[in-house]
Amino acid sequence: MTYCVGLRMDRGLVFMSDTRTNAGVDNISKFRKMFTWVKDDRVITLLTAGNLATTQALVSLLDERAKAPAERSPTILEAPSMFQVARIVGETLREIISQASGTGQRADSTFSATVILGGQIDDTEPRLFMIYPEGNFLEASDDTPFFQIGETKYGRPILIRAYDPSMTFEDAIKLLLVSFDSTIKANLSVGMPLDLQVYERDSLRVTRQLRINREDPYFQTISQGWGDALKQAFMSLPAFEFPPADGPPDLGH
Repeated sequence: MTYCVGLRMDRGLVFMSDTRTNAGVDNISKFRKMFTWVKDDRVITLLTAGNLATTQALVSLLDERAKAPAERSPTILEAPSMFQVARIVGETLREIISQASGTGQRADSTFSATVILGGQIDDTEPRLFMIYPEGNFLEASDDTPFFQIGETKYGRPILIRAYDPSMTFEDAIKLLLVSFDSTIKANLSVGMPLDLQVYERDSLRVTRQLRINREDPYFQTISQGWGDALKQAFMSLPAFEFPPADGPPDLGH
């Protein structure tokens, strides 16, 4: 499994992904799940979750076609808008799954993958999409300003409660680290290190990019501090009290 998040901010885009893949408890590996293409007029980033062979084939095919474009259709480095880039990625993903799975719904499920796509082209707005195995996609909006893929449920509550599009990049990273720490503690299929990337609006370059290991002092501070804060918040809540008994206890007879 995996866990990846893309945030749409007023200042730009923030991406984070884990690196753990597993095919059983005795077959755990690390693979990068964040991929970026940079050209003079654009920055494009993919986060991938699902079948590893499918996602690797997707990235490789997008890269190959970008380096040797065909006359029949534009590549992700030639498309005039992020919407068109999302269409290209969706069509390529559907093509790979169809070729790999043969026929049958069960086979399609085996080779399934989901992608978060974000970036900016020229002076257009930075945009964020979630692309499904069928090739269709959704775009982030004011009502849905971030996307998660993979093992999403454990880290979602903190994002819903604390996310603010006007927050600084630094606060957004802190929020993501809390979300990932909660997920890692709850699910063994998500693990360190974490890949982080920040894209600042209109820069047309990767602003910040780094890998966060488990031994990272700031991550350790966030992990321990969040646990302590939850305990303090819990203890500060009023204690439960049983209602007064009006008679002998009801034993269910």
